[in-house]
Amino acid sequence: MVKLLSLVSLLVALPASVLALPSTEIFHHRITIKFQHQVEPVKSLTVIKNTNDEDSEDLRLIQTAENKPAVWMTESEIWELFRQRVKFMDITDYEDLGKTFKINNGKTREFPVEPKFQEEVTPFLADLTTKYMQENLEKFTSFRTRYYKSRSGASSSDWLYEKIADIIATAPDKNVVSVRKFKHNWGQNSIIARFNGTEPNKENEVVIVGAHQDSVNMWFPSFGSAPGADDDGSGTVTILEAFRVLVKGGFKPVRPVEFHWYSAEEGGLLGSQAIAIEYEKQGRDVIAMLQNDMTGYVGKKPESFGIITDYVDPQLTVFIKALVEKYAKIPWKDTECGYACSDHASWRKAGYPSAFTIESEFHDSNPYIHTSNDVIKNLDFNHMLEFSKLSVSYAVELSHI
Repeated sequence: MVKLLSLVSLLVALPASVLALPSTEIFHHRITIKFQHQVEPVKSLTVIKNTNDEDSEDLRLIQTAENKPAVWMTESEIWELFRQRVKFMDITDYEDLGKTFKINNGKTREFPVEPKFQEEVTPFLADLTTKYMQENLEKFTSFRTRYYKSRSGASSSDWLYEKIADIIATAPDKNVVSVRKFKHNWGQNSIIARFNGTEPNKENEVVIVGAHQDSVNMWFPSFGSAPGADDDGSGTVTILEAFRVLVKGGFKPVRPVEFHWYSAEEGGLLGSQAIAIEYEKQGRDVIAMLQNDMTGYVGKKPESFGIITDYVDPQLTVFIKALVEKYAKIPWKDTECGYACSDHASWRKAGYPSAFTIESEFHDSNPYIHTSNDVIKNLDFNHMLEFSKLSVSYAVELSHI
């Protein structure tokens, strides 16, 4: 005879992050609960999963390390990796990334030793404000989830696109800056905003500032509450504010500069891989790429930039530190985040110089990500503003090299 769990026993068995969901959410969606035979009530809960997403048996090719072969996995196996905090790239459609085109033929790109364009950078920095960052993040986190396969994930992307278009509408010269949707087959678009360069012979070159727009609840990916205030709403509005002041100030770079908001980072860097492989096949010369992923949380240690030192371009990373020292008010700390920990990894795999800055040393970063508790009240907008300063100075300085 199968014992039935009482409502109380079921609630006790659920993870704390699930209990943070509205009560109607838990019981108004299809949830599969398997019970073992003749066991104690709390221990009898063995599987809770969202049948709308994780029950899919479509296999995906997943890579978890550079020195290990990729493995075919089901959706449920992938999400179990995610919950165990194993970082990965879903290379199912991107096995050729890094194999098509090498602009430098293996040569190391040289970056400046120190910043040289303070007179151009400083006026832009003076216009940065937390006001728009907070307003934009409040709206961005109002979507129940920005999961890349969800309707609200598509809606949040549409809102972000319109916000960027509104900023461009205020540009002194609208021929300089533009925005486009980079469409994917899962519904949520990536977004690319571009400043055209002034020198025609550098038209094939590009400097990239990036963040990812999607969020996820690791327990219920397709419908669980995932405000994603820090991961990566913070990075999204951080570079949006940098973009705003550059547009308002009439930024005209020597070579093109692009701002990217990637879809489906949480699904295995899918959006950034799609764009990187397209640029690679087109023979685009990506001068440098900087990722902003989680810029708002201040942990237990003194406030600082976390500068990622593994799986990045070392020369570009040295220059990023020099920019922090010149233009920001807080120091930097070296830290590591492992393989495929954000979208910079897609550009590195394509053979382009990439770097990654995060809110703190990695072990002191936000503990609430991927849950319903990743909310604005845990963030510091003044801390985020320091990252906007970095994005502005990076865009201006590297537009000249």
